[in-house]
Amino acid sequence: MPLAKSMTKRIALALIALSSAAGAVPGGLIDILPRGNFICELPGDASGPAGLHDLDADFTIINDSSYRNAQGDGIYLLTGQRVIMTSGPMNGTQFRRVTDRFLRKLDASGSDTKLRCVFRVSNNER
Repeated sequence: MPLAKSMTKRIALALIALSSAAGAVPGGLIDILPRGNFICELPGDASGPAGLHDLDADFTIINDSSYRNAQGDGIYLLTGQRVIMTSGPMNGTQFRRVTDRFLRKLDASGSDTKLRCVFRVSNNER
């Protein structure tokens, strides 16, 4: 009986190890953005508005992993803090998730750019 218990315990531990490894992916855990509109802007200066709206960069999350912008629909992948548009008109565009409702666009080397996209709420309607 002790051998059977030992074998059962080893199998259970192996299954637990495999299940936790399946949830891990390079870059972090898979997640989704909130459904709704992300309004994108460049920083302004003291002589004008605080932000300069970039209408061409705006997009809407339409379901768990799909987005839409003025040019059409596509798919995105969020792993850890990195958002990658994997298809559609923004294919290849990447963002760093600062918070669930604030994204910073990344350049080709993965560094932050000045463009920021903020989830639209009632006090930032355009």
